[in-house]
Amino acid sequence: MNLSFKKKWGIMFKAMIFMIILLVIRTIIDILGFDMIPITTVVGAFITGAIFTIAIIFTGTFTDFKESEKVGGDLAAALKALYNDSRVLPLNDEAPTRVFRAHLRDLHRTIRCGLSENRFDLVEVNKAMDVLNNDIRALAFLNVAPPLIAKLRNELGIIDKTCNRIEVIIRTDFIPAAYALAEVATVGVIVLLLFIKMDLLFEGTIIFAVICTMLIGLILLIHDMDNPFEFGPDTYADVDLETLVFLETYFDEQESAMDRCHKVQG
Repeated sequence: MNLSFKKKWGIMFKAMIFMIILLVIRTIIDILGFDMIPITTVVGAFITGAIFTIAIIFTGTFTDFKESEKVGGDLAAALKALYNDSRVLPLNDEAPTRVFRAHLRDLHRTIRCGLSENRFDLVEVNKAMDVLNNDIRALAFLNVAPPLIAKLRNELGIIDKTCNRIEVIIRTDFIPAAYALAEVATVGVIVLLLFIKMDLLFEGTIIFAVICTMLIGLILLIHDMDNPFEFGPDTYADVDLETLVFLETYFDEQESAMDRCHKVQG
């Protein structure tokens, strides 16, 4: 199955599988005559309230997900700024800046590989940033202007803040009590629909299938969106980290350009 197609429709297919199983159970209940709950305004109000509750929880999770989508771009911008700032430092000897850029690329690889391989480790990221901090300290001893040192430290601080935010998002869940409420509401609605009496078989089947698929799909999506940095074939709501991936190509191109420039000057 095409990856983009799977990402778009995978949760829907899962929800439909659950719905078909429930529809079989509903049919058995209907045949045995256990569907005894009449359709009343109270039943309609309960179903509406449950859907509304799940929609509120989904909105909160979606807001956090949209915030997480900015992480890749923010990290890429800060790393790129550090890289380019190191190229314009007024030093006669370029060796310290070359070392700085090499360590910066190590930090970039640590972050990118950690995220894409689902093994993001803040300890490893902090170690890589400590190395860069030592490089900035060495540049300060080389009498680089304090405003330039402050700018390097500011960009590194942005990376530190963003990485800590990623760690918190991966480690914590979105209000466990809200999940419990959404799951109880979904189970309650499904159980109610299993035993509700519907005189018209075709219309009743359509209503049951649509409501069950929507509720189950929303619950699956909420759980998947809770950790937007979990990547893999079985995840459907992932943030885009292409900017971090493309940054590796950008660094390679810049390094090649500088090497050619040095050869011409030599």
